[in-house]
Amino acid sequence: MPIPDFTPLAFDHQPRTRIVFGPGVLARLGSLARELGATCALIVTDRGIVAAGHARRATASLEEAGIRVLTDDSVRENPTTGDVDRCLAIARSAPIDLIVGIGGGSSMDTAKGANFLLTNGGAMRDYWGVGKATRPMLPLIAIPTTAGTGSECQSAALIADEVTHQKMACLDPKAAARIALLDPELTLSKPRFVTAVTGIDAIAHALETAVTRKRTAISSLYAREAFQLLLPALPTVLAEPTHLDARSRMLLGAAYAGTAIELSMLGAAHAAANPLTAHFNIVHGAAVGLMLPAVIRFNATLPDVAAIYADLAVAAGIAGPHVPQSIALGWLIEAVSGALRTAGIPTSLTAAGVDPNAIPDLAAEAARQWTATFNPRSITAADFEALYREICV
Repeated sequence: MPIPDFTPLAFDHQPRTRIVFGPGVLARLGSLARELGATCALIVTDRGIVAAGHARRATASLEEAGIRVLTDDSVRENPTTGDVDRCLAIARSAPIDLIVGIGGGSSMDTAKGANFLLTNGGAMRDYWGVGKATRPMLPLIAIPTTAGTGSECQSAALIADEVTHQKMACLDPKAAARIALLDPELTLSKPRFVTAVTGIDAIAHALETAVTRKRTAISSLYAREAFQLLLPALPTVLAEPTHLDARSRMLLGAAYAGTAIELSMLGAAHAAANPLTAHFNIVHGAAVGLMLPAVIRFNATLPDVAAIYADLAVAAGIAGPHVPQSIALGWLIEAVSGALRTAGIPTSLTAAGVDPNAIPDLAAEAARQWTATFNPRSITAADFEALYREICV
């Protein structure tokens, strides 16, 4: 039997983050911190995580291991340079040698941002871009309590300027967590809306990373596995919030999708979503989900991308392996749209409260987003305008 043609995409894969996964693994935090040589740790979290008791359990585990603990529980959604500065002041109040970020992506971004400044000095703007840190950074243990951003497996901190509100993506391998502690029990306390929008965000991560220009053989494996874990599990966790197996699949899938982002970046759905969040306060996961079906149709005009989408449909059980590609693609789009409906996310701009008159400005801003450059099909401001108008009503 002849061997089919196969040209794997080039890659240089060096995993930076150890993943420790399973129900109850938060109890291992102290022993893992000791493995990293920690004696004094800073926990970075938010007041919701404190109220849920997760920060207390983390503190207890660290203290039982003989590690002194400081806490910054002032993290806010979409952290700014001001949030990082407040965290930095606490970090400087004691000789910390470990940072622990507990919560959603905002906690981890704040923890990473403080780590940049504590170890390398300067201001966040100095690290806007890729690889700007010149000195080693403190070890970070990232503990997600939502199945969404995958920040625990990424080396980027997304911080907004306190004055201009410009979001700065600060990426550096040194900022990556040394350990990602994935305990699905921590996600059980999340309300339905948070579970829904973060779950849609994770699904979008899997779909976008699977097709970007930077995709590789390794990133494709992570994206495919993430998608087949996430899509079937989301309706279950929304219908049965205490379903631990489905919660586990969501959390692991989000981490795999985050790993895929680290390797292959994102695309047009995220580029189009950011202006919607900035100008109309649409929650990030909802904004990305809103754009996703239209972006899939846009990208699927490329034959190789359509084939990847069809393969994802097969992987997630949406289509059988012998279903024609065009049909599998249609079923994939319908499955994603169905997930949006199940999650209670609007499927049109007007339903989401977007003024149609703002579309030209939104499109121009979307075209300037960094993630747009990684979309598999070249995309212009005119293309973004067409995408917005496609889903306007």
